[in-house]
Order: sequence, then structure tokens, then C-alpha cells
Amino acid sequence: MRLDNWPRTERPQQKLYDRGAASLSDGELLAVVLRAGPAHGNSVTMAHELLKLAGGLTGISRASSFDLAGIRGLGPSRIAAVLASLELGRRYLEAPGEVRSSLKDPGDAARFFKARLADLPYEVFGGLFLDARHRLIRYEELFRGTVDGAAVYPREVLKRALDLNSSALIIGHNHPSGVAEPSEADRGITQRLSRALALVDIRLLDHVVVSRDGHVSLAERGWI
Repeated sequence: MRLDNWPRTERPQQKLYDRGAASLSDGELLAVVLRAGPAHGNSVTMAHELLKLAGGLTGISRASSFDLAGIRGLGPSRIAAVLASLELGRRYLEAPGEVRSSLKDPGDAARFFKARLADLPYEVFGGLFLDARHRLIRYEELFRGTVDGAAVYPREVLKRALDLNSSALIIGHNHPSGVAEPSEADRGITQRLSRALALVDIRLLDHVVVSRDGHVSLAERGWI
């Protein structure tokens, strides 16, 4: 059934205008991104099919253009729209400090790292470089590893913090296993980084470990 035949107030785009984006389901939001549906259905049907085939929003966020190209009805323009909307969401979390509030709550950093890293199938170690007011200067991926680990070099982190004139730093990495509990190695590298940064008056505020199912703040555990 074409969307033109739906009651106007139930069409995803109109619902978004009338009730706000938060009122829409994942499928309805995706339908707005996809706009007009293919010849075999409407955008809502297509959105639900995409969510099912990709394994939900998590699967879509991990998909490449090559992966999406195998789904019926998704041409280059729709694939580009989906991938662009996901990347815009990620980049919002990385907006410069002057337009973002300070990252003072551990939950802020946790949400950032979950959005950026939680769904990756390999381990990534990243840093939120902050100014004296704890506003974001830049996020950078610092080290990339395999499914069960990434080598971390404190000297490289220290060098990058000095290059960016950072006053503070929050580090984070993901556990692709799905278990966010920090390992002894995680605690060890946190202590070494904290000591190295302190030598040049840069504070390590937190180390956040994230997974698809949750997160752990080492600062909240009292380990920093």
C-alpha cells in the first residue's frame, strides 16, 4: 500500500512534523531517510525489511555501502542517505567545544564512546582531548587492534595531547566480546597513562570501557 493512501497524520514525515522525531519508531525514522519506496512497496515496508535483514540499527551502523547494496530496492542514493544520516549522528557527538557543553559527567563520555565504538567487531582505543574547561577539542582514534585487544603506547598518546594543547583527556575503548568489565591490562595502561600525562600537567579524567550491553567508568570505580 502506497503511503499516499495512508491517513496523512500516520505518514512518518507528517508524524515527525506534528509530534517530533522522538515519537517515531526506528522503522519510521528510517522510512523518512529513505523517502519514496521502491516499486515493490513503500518506504515503511522497505525500512522494516532493511532493519530485519541488517539485524536492526546495530547491523545498519556496522554495514558498508557494499553490504547494503545487496538489499533489494536500495540504490546508490538511498544507501548514501542512510550512511550519511548515521555519520551525522556520530559527528554531532564530536562537535567542537564552543558549541557543546563540557564533558563533566562520566555518562557523557560513555554515550560518546558507545555511539562511536560499541558496535565495532575489533578493538579500538580512542581519546577525547579536552580544553581547560573540559570542552571537546577533538576526538581521535588512537590505536586499532583485533577482536581481543589493541596495543596502546602512552608516549604516542602524550605526544598527541601536547600537539592539541589539551588540558585533560578521557580515553575509551570497546570490548567486542560484549562484556565491558575492565581487564587487569586495562587498569594497568590507565595507571601508566595517568602518570605520563601528569608529568606535563594534563589530567586523565576517565577511562571508559564500552560494549553493546553497557559500559564501565574506571574513574567511578576509583581506579584513577
